[in-house]
Amino acid sequence: MQADLNVILPEIVISVYAIAALLFGAYTGKDKMAGMLVWLTAALFAVMALWIGASSGGGTRTAFDGMFNDDGFARFAKVTILLSAGAVLVLGQEYMARRDILRFEYPLLVALAVVGMMVMVSAGDLMALYMGLELQSLALYVVASLRRDSAKSTEAGLKYFVLGALSSGLLLYGASLTYGYAGTTLFSGIIDAAEGQAPIGLLLGLVFVLAGLAFKISAVPFHMWTPDVYEGAPTPITAFFATAPKVAAMALVARVVHDAFGEVVGDWQQVLAVLSLLSMFLGGIAAIGQTDIKRLMAYSSIAHMGYALMGLAAGTVFGVQAMLIYMAIYVTMNVGTFAFILSMERDGQPVTDIRALNMYSKAQPGRALAMLILLFSLAGVPPLLGFFGKLYVLRAAYEGGLAWLAVAGVIASVIGAFYYLRIVFYMYFGEEGETLETGRSPVQWAFLMASAAVMLLGIVNMFGVETMAQAAAATLVN
Repeated sequence: MQADLNVILPEIVISVYAIAALLFGAYTGKDKMAGMLVWLTAALFAVMALWIGASSGGGTRTAFDGMFNDDGFARFAKVTILLSAGAVLVLGQEYMARRDILRFEYPLLVALAVVGMMVMVSAGDLMALYMGLELQSLALYVVASLRRDSAKSTEAGLKYFVLGALSSGLLLYGASLTYGYAGTTLFSGIIDAAEGQAPIGLLLGLVFVLAGLAFKISAVPFHMWTPDVYEGAPTPITAFFATAPKVAAMALVARVVHDAFGEVVGDWQQVLAVLSLLSMFLGGIAAIGQTDIKRLMAYSSIAHMGYALMGLAAGTVFGVQAMLIYMAIYVTMNVGTFAFILSMERDGQPVTDIRALNMYSKAQPGRALAMLILLFSLAGVPPLLGFFGKLYVLRAAYEGGLAWLAVAGVIASVIGAFYYLRIVFYMYFGEEGETLETGRSPVQWAFLMASAAVMLLGIVNMFGVETMAQAAAATLVN
């Protein structure tokens, strides 16, 4: 028992912190403490990320009879989740405080969601998977509708909740089918049952489980909640949705297909390839008509999840490595992009129309240049880091025997470049008009510049992410 608790110690620490802070906030000045709690939670995330990263040489450990795995793959995903969640918390603190929507519950709900994500990426059993997924989801339903006086925010939370309940139902139905045919909920038992020729019921269970998980990564055709939730939720919460939960869900998909269904690669490869293809093209084409930058980023995220799924569909160690690298780069780009979106204001009110950026480069040349770098990187323009992320997943698909998917990915990438370059066009060549205010937050400026710098400087050696992703992928696919 002691050994089991040692394995899940980071999750216990964050859970105890969240409960203690909740009690403290309830019996004191409540929202007066919110700003301090945001920084405290972000600091805790950073410490936990360092702790987990420093224990990367600890090999593979399991807890609770195989229900929980602590391996290189889980540690890579957890560090990415913790750092991105901490960055987004700090990034949005001033924005929420100025609009009087910063509640002391907000950082604590994020902390509980992060615990759920950490359980997800370490799950070795269908029950642990579901517990982690629901802990994350329940917290996210609440933060999506945090602005209670806004019809759009409450609509976003309600839509997310209703469709999330539907996806949970699909997932549970798939889990029950899997249990019925495998006789166990442990991934190690399911992979034994699937060895050789998997029964049709087990494959149906796999399809339903993947459908439930596809909702969490907003893959087509389970993407319908994404644009409305991204637009309706307060912008710092949209930034959170676009980063940490995506990494957790994508890592969970990798964990399920390799740990539980690693013997039937040919079966789930087809499902992931179709999800990837549909997501890349729908995300890319639907974003063309968007003028609201938050909705545009929603469709952009759908397309990017399609690219990440392309790496996973390869069914190889290199495919998992490519997916991990892609997600790390994607999260870094998104943090910088949302730092810019948070600074878009006029008369103290947030502005989300991309046409408001007309000739922005004249007023703010430094910010405009940083945003240009990030948009080029999101579009996959060489030699920026985003290009190498796409190159990895395209190579993984080609080497995994999915050359047709790699070709489709290149075509989708060209289509997607249009809506990123249109924002650049507005910033540098748009019509003269009323300009946006200068962003007041030094934190937002710092994240924007740091993210753009990473896209430029990371092309040298990716700050070692490539090597770490390779080691992480090797521990999952063996």
